[in-house]
Amino acid sequence: MRLPSAVPGLLAAAAVLLAACGVEADEPVFVAASTTSAAAPATTAPSAPPSASPSPTAPPGRPGQTKPGLLPPVVDHGPRTGNLVALTFDADMTDRMLAQLDKGSVTSYANVRIIEMLERDQVPATFFLTGKWVQRYPELTARLAGNPRFELANHTFGHQAFTAGCYDLPRIPSAAMTEDVAKTFKIIERYGGRQTRYFRFPGLCHDRAALRAMAPLGLTVVDGDVVSGDPFATSWKPIVNAVLKKVKPGSVVILHVTEANARFTDEALPHILRGLAERGLQPATLSEVLAG
Repeated sequence: MRLPSAVPGLLAAAAVLLAACGVEADEPVFVAASTTSAAAPATTAPSAPPSASPSPTAPPGRPGQTKPGLLPPVVDHGPRTGNLVALTFDADMTDRMLAQLDKGSVTSYANVRIIEMLERDQVPATFFLTGKWVQRYPELTARLAGNPRFELANHTFGHQAFTAGCYDLPRIPSAAMTEDVAKTFKIIERYGGRQTRYFRFPGLCHDRAALRAMAPLGLTVVDGDVVSGDPFATSWKPIVNAVLKKVKPGSVVILHVTEANARFTDEALPHILRGLAERGLQPATLSEVLAG
């Protein structure tokens, strides 16, 4: 996970296997808190790699920022002390999803009801945005950036796979990996708000080669220890059960804000929030959770 200045005091956690996210059995996933760590896998969708050459350098002091040139830390939860948990929402967008929107076969890949609920109840959250989602929904992105309780993080440009065998996603060429993520940071940064250097691989699919490609960018890779499974759910109940069964202090919960391919997340969210409160757990931004 992370290691930046915004996450002081994180303790190294035990390695975990994210089988639910398609992690191969021989690929270890490391939960790191203070130095570079090794590999881990999982991913989600296709897209054209960007052609620009944005600078990999980041403004100093952002949550998740690490020293460029070193393997980034890989985190899946924060300290188990306290009562904070991070609700993170992935905003996927692939070329196929864009084509569906253009043809009208899908109405929306942006679940505004989730955003409205978080705003109304003043719930902190962290959004992992793909560059193509931002470009499709600039007004919603500005709305997220304008909320002081929301953090913005990076989920690649077009949700392509960074490893083989990742949910049948088209694979991004190795030579394009660094530029893809660097470009996405640039796209998101234009909106201001609570910017971070947190990054999540599509499907959580990553290996050592993918981590090496991220080394120049000075970021922290964020997986998660609570996978809601909302893209595959056929009702809200399995989502709620998956979250409340596994959530603990310091957990990083993975949800989606993409509506058409996570149709029941908005129905599940009130039950999740109620269940967290009953367990004495409080939603917080990712940087706050990782800092303990």
